[in-house]
Amino acid sequence: MSWWLAASVLFGALGMLFALGLPAAFAFFGINIVGAWFYLGEEAGLVQLIRNGIVSITSFALTPIPFFILMGEVLFHTGVAMKAIDAIDRMIWKVPGRLSVVAVVAGTVFSAISGSTIATTALLGSLLLPQMLARGYHPSMAMGPIMAIGGVDMLIPPSALTVLLGSLAGISISQLLIAGIVPGVLLSAAFVAYIVLRTSLDPALAPVFAHEQVPAWERWKPLIVYVLPLVMIFVVVVAAMSAGWATPTEAAAIGAVATVAVAWLYRALTWSNLMKALTGTAAVSGVILFIIVGATTFAQILTFSGATNGLVEAVRGAGFGHWPVLLTMLLILLVLGCFVDQVSMMLITLPFFMPLVAVYGFDPVWFGVLFLICMQLGLLTPPFGLLLLTMQSVAPRHIRMPQIWVAAAPYVAMGLVALAAVMAFPPIATWLPGALIK
Repeated sequence: MSWWLAASVLFGALGMLFALGLPAAFAFFGINIVGAWFYLGEEAGLVQLIRNGIVSITSFALTPIPFFILMGEVLFHTGVAMKAIDAIDRMIWKVPGRLSVVAVVAGTVFSAISGSTIATTALLGSLLLPQMLARGYHPSMAMGPIMAIGGVDMLIPPSALTVLLGSLAGISISQLLIAGIVPGVLLSAAFVAYIVLRTSLDPALAPVFAHEQVPAWERWKPLIVYVLPLVMIFVVVVAAMSAGWATPTEAAAIGAVATVAVAWLYRALTWSNLMKALTGTAAVSGVILFIIVGATTFAQILTFSGATNGLVEAVRGAGFGHWPVLLTMLLILLVLGCFVDQVSMMLITLPFFMPLVAVYGFDPVWFGVLFLICMQLGLLTPPFGLLLLTMQSVAPRHIRMPQIWVAAAPYVAMGLVALAAVMAFPPIATWLPGALIK
């Protein structure tokens, strides 16, 4: 069987299973079982399938994932995150579109301490969206910033998906985690600038309302008490990785312990909410690891079928330049992001993309950040962006999905600008890890 026919059969069957609504993990397992029988040697192939699954989930490189998820779960279930939102709300004073700006700033802080994009969007949406709508904010100005900053969570460490991408793609996890900081912060700053400019030009989008006057110290005190410790945890995690004092796994463990300790010091930690945090961590981590089990075998099947090498040789033989190949890969990711989840995007594309990255000599960390931005955009693009669906679940019933799409559109445009900027100026992604990690 030719390589293109093998690839067509494998991906055609995978697409059919997705269309039937089968979860990604089960879809890949179904393809893997059939593929292992035909391409890896019948019964021996099935044995190899089991062996690959065991090896894939016992990889030490994946252990930061549950720690990063636990950090966010503890913040949300203990209520520390809500106290941090209130502290940020007190500090932002007399700014156009104030609550929208609060959502972006609070989301950026949570991005530096939480490994879950959906959890950040759900929390901010359930807390801030009702307030904004009640105060007369236009739905687009209320929902857009919350969804947009939830996507940025993927870029700013700690990020479970960044760890997964680094592990599956063979990219340095510590460098990839740090490489997302500058693009993520720049996107957050762009969101704030857009909100301030847009609401200054059209104040009706975010009506000004009277705010309780409090002394300066009363405004600063909650920031120091509830936000500064969270920022310090982020600094310690990044510093430990960049200075070589700890591996990403050890740094993640330090961050998780520090987060639990901070919640305990606030007297917000109880056995009940700790168990909820641990249960939530186990559930999310289990889903991710279950999907990973199918990744190794799927990539191996593609290789044994000749699909991977065939595609790479076809691209090389066609004589395409660096930029057309890169643009094509990114376009594929952007299109996939409209229809499949981020983990499936990685599993489908990485077996083909990483050999091309090696052949064309792209910086893996730079390409990894471009990949992350594309996945972040996939969270916000219709019809199946996960953050769009999350917003629908927390928004009032009269809010329709087309309104949510419209609210996300300006932030998708800014994300595309960020993608182009990182493509044109690679140091945006590569400078910080190069400076911190020797």
